[in-house]
Amino acid sequence: MPPLTWQLWLAREIVKDNPLPWQKNQEVGYLTPGRVAQSFLGLLTVIGTPAKNPKPRGKSKGWPKGQKRTKKIRYPIVKKGYSRTPKEKKEAN
Repeated sequence: MPPLTWQLWLAREIVKDNPLPWQKNQEVGYLTPGRVAQSFLGLLTVIGTPAKNPKPRGKSKGWPKGQKRTKKIRYPIVKKGYSRTPKEKKEAN
């Protein structure tokens, strides 16, 4: 909560008062935190965002026509042999 309060306090001189129809105008330097929060969206739209633009979505173009496909290389399965623990070997003998 304290970082939010500091953010609103620092932004009070930057934002423009945007009162609701039933509210009176206040002086720019003396805006309350609630009034600053109401006008904060306008400040965020001016500042912008550091995020990159979204990537296009939809169906992929698919495999290029005329390009030959190669099958995946198949390797033989490696099976490990069963090995007894040293304790089992002594009991078996």
